[in-house]
Amino acid sequence: MSIPIPFQITEWSNVQKTVVNGTTGTATMRVQELGNVRIRMVEYSANYLADHWCQLGHLVFVLEGELINELENGETSVLKAGCSYAVSDGLSSHRSRTVGVVKMLVVDGAFLG
Repeated sequence: MSIPIPFQITEWSNVQKTVVNGTTGTATMRVQELGNVRIRMVEYSANYLADHWCQLGHLVFVLEGELINELENGETSVLKAGCSYAVSDGLSSHRSRTVGVVKMLVVDGAFLG
């Protein structure tokens, strides 16, 4: 069931940030929950490697830098600023890594289930 979201503007610099450690590097996240939709502004540090394989669905839009996406089967892809990827819950084991700093917008929620 979707929850209606009225028009609103988000000033991301005003949203509290949380820093999460990866296997290497850090992920700095600002999170906005709108009903069953979660929107995150994420910045990965240089040399970031996620500390887990993720099974959740996401819509990921790379705003700055180059995001390296790894699938558990060994396949990798490089997404440059202006690129995006989409995946539904449970359809791949994926994780992110970086060489330089990467900034991205991530949208996820029940609609990707």
